[in-house]
Amino acid sequence: MNAAAKKEPDQKSEPPAIANARKAWTPKSPIDVVLDQIKKQEDRVSRLQAEIDAEKLTLTKLRKAKDILEA
Repeated sequence: MNAAAKKEPDQKSEPPAIANARKAWTPKSPIDVVLDQIKKQEDRVSRLQAEIDAEKLTLTKLRKAKDILEA
């Protein structure tokens, strides 16, 4: 084997201190905070609306089945 083919398995591309480094904190403006809150709320409302629509569909099917059973 030549020297280029040998690699030590213990070597990593980055030292552990650099690999675990965090980004520096940058403060957000109040406008950005409010816009982020609005976006999160819109996402939450749309998700809940989809769940409500699915529940309404299930309720409609169950009412139809009830009507058939009562007939």
